[in-house]
Amino acid sequence: MKEFQPGAKVKTYLITIVLISTAIRLVLAALLELGNDEVYYWTYAMYPALSHFDHPPLVGLVIDLFTLDGLLQDDFFMRLGPILLAASNTILLYWMVKKIGDEWGGLYAALFFNSSIYFSILSGFAILPDAPLILFWLLSLNVLIDVLPIYKIDNTARAKLMLFGVFAGLAVLSKYQGIFIWLGAILFILMYNRKWLTDYSFYFAGLISLLIALPIVWWNLENNFITLAFHRERVAPSYGLRFDYFIREVIGQMIYQNPLNYLLWIPAIIAIVKRKSFIDPQVERILILNGLPLWLVFTGFSLFRGTLPHWTGPAFLPVIILAALFLSGQRNTQRRRWPIKMFAPACLLIFSLGLAVYLINYSPYQLGKQHQVTNTGQNDFTQDMYGWSQIGEGFIEISKREEQRKNMPPQSDVISFRWFPGAHLDFYVAHPAGRKVFLIGGLNDIHKYAWINEERGGLIKGNDYYYIAPSNYYRDPSELFSEYFDRIEPIDTLQVRRGVEVVRYAFFYRMKRYKGNFKSVVKSGPAKE
Repeated sequence: MKEFQPGAKVKTYLITIVLISTAIRLVLAALLELGNDEVYYWTYAMYPALSHFDHPPLVGLVIDLFTLDGLLQDDFFMRLGPILLAASNTILLYWMVKKIGDEWGGLYAALFFNSSIYFSILSGFAILPDAPLILFWLLSLNVLIDVLPIYKIDNTARAKLMLFGVFAGLAVLSKYQGIFIWLGAILFILMYNRKWLTDYSFYFAGLISLLIALPIVWWNLENNFITLAFHRERVAPSYGLRFDYFIREVIGQMIYQNPLNYLLWIPAIIAIVKRKSFIDPQVERILILNGLPLWLVFTGFSLFRGTLPHWTGPAFLPVIILAALFLSGQRNTQRRRWPIKMFAPACLLIFSLGLAVYLINYSPYQLGKQHQVTNTGQNDFTQDMYGWSQIGEGFIEISKREEQRKNMPPQSDVISFRWFPGAHLDFYVAHPAGRKVFLIGGLNDIHKYAWINEERGGLIKGNDYYYIAPSNYYRDPSELFSEYFDRIEPIDTLQVRRGVEVVRYAFFYRMKRYKGNFKSVVKSGPAKE
């Protein structure tokens, strides 16, 4: 059989991977409404700040950039940034692996990357802090591979290390996990190349990262380090080991990275454990130290606390690179450059995405609770990304009728009780109708809305408000708000349909005469409307 030639043909394959994966993401962006986290991060763009209650600010800047400062506010353009970043990240990963090994290794890495749910969807499609994080993680790792093994440090190496400081700082400005990029670099220097400790550029690079991350520190200084307290509570150990949390975390990581990818990665991991050489030892050490500390820390937390599998997501970038290089090294013993098994993870992902779109947008089946009207759709993951536009259209009709009948004052605003479903109601219901959403609740429930409430002028004593209760997140307004309003009156019930089937309800209420007794806990600056 004629040997495939590298070069133009490999680049054609790469472009094909990028175009197909990008096209799939663009179709998904056009078909699916935003999820809980995505609409919440929209508020980062609408109300920019040096940092935010739960995350750094860069995801808000990405939204701002690709929606043209909020001019193009719809599902498609909200996700355009991560989609284009994923395409760029695929090409960057290819060139980095090609530099370390060869073109086929880069191509395998690109395929692994786009077959992973985390890299292809969570950080490559959804509006999450992980989208810019992965870009700057890759850029940082690319520079580290160039400079950390150098013993004769020259000006070129110094400039590159300081460039690393920029990229690592921007990674931290994207998501706090970016700190682990620096941890891996420091561990390598301490263990394998202490020459960098004697060079000023190492400390300048650290200073650059610190200066870039300074907005986060400054914001937290002004807000009593509230972000640190919030995240400390999320990961603080509880008494006793929780192996159920640990098993859930490990299985979640496997699902997020695609189980079939795991099967292809196992030979490379075994080879590394057995110390079989298929890559430059220094590069191997950089890769392992770049990913392993992050994986150990958050997987270790899962022994004591509930964790989320995507927290360890970036730790799998080095695994992808090592596995791709291992398989590339094995290719000369095979007759085909593209073993059929390489396509299995991508096929599984495409099938899973097709099934998800069907379940979310078209399935007549109710996957959540439906014991009673008020909890219809509860625990149904498909409801998070469906039906909010229907509720928005219903609100326009109901509010117009209520205000024409003088049951409610013109342009009355909306209240909710938690950041979800509050952010969904903000993006799909209140904002299109020219209304504001205010959240009443504890800081851990309303998150950034504690600041947004203030920036929107706060609740006004004596005013009337709407309350909208979707049945998948239903809470009785009398239990939530009776102390804050004189009267609470039901208005109407909207049926949210998927095809001809009712999948959930939205309950509308009048909240009459706010008493002015909800106490704000924060100070904030001007809003951007």
